[in-house]
Amino acid sequence: MVLRARPGRDEDERVVVHRLASARKAPRDVVERCRMVELSWDGWLVPQIADELGCGQKTVRRWLHRFNRLGLEGLEDLGGQGRKRRITEAERSKIVGLVKQTPPGRLEVQPSNEMWAANESGPSEWTLDTLAAAARDLGIEVSRSQVRRILRAEGVRWRRTRSWTRSKDPDFEGKGRGSSSSTSARPPARRWSAPTNSAR
Repeated sequence: MVLRARPGRDEDERVVVHRLASARKAPRDVVERCRMVELSWDGWLVPQIADELGCGQKTVRRWLHRFNRLGLEGLEDLGGQGRKRRITEAERSKIVGLVKQTPPGRLEVQPSNEMWAANESGPSEWTLDTLAAAARDLGIEVSRSQVRRILRAEGVRWRRTRSWTRSKDPDFEGKGRGSSSSTSARPPARRWSAPTNSAR
């Protein structure tokens, strides 16, 4: 029976596999395993994948079987081979993906020119704390410091320029020199000297 990687469960899984297969900063082993899945999706057979990646056919079969059974988590290191990562690559990708989403509490102008937010009680801006909370809502146990490390490793910016620093008004001009005071400064006090009489 010909072994192939099963199709992606959903679009998110397919996107993560393709992204990791060509990632430069992800662990090398995970990149190679995602490449195995990607090549299998492209119709390559196990012997061809092994030759392309310079590994054994047994290795390719093992990781394809694990992917078919466990999905992306199956491509993580096997237990007993060192400390397992607390956060999987799939979870890391979900955290990075949060930054690209509009915070649920941010007001946005609708076609009717009304302001509306998906969740008025939610955060209006992404911060490390709100990202960590949103990740926990997705079932990912992660701390604020872990979110910071993940975003820095991926080169992702999570801070948004404050709205008051920019204006869409074409007539808006940045603040220039300070305006002059409406009242003039107090004139210096006149110094009086005692009269002298040169005739004396």
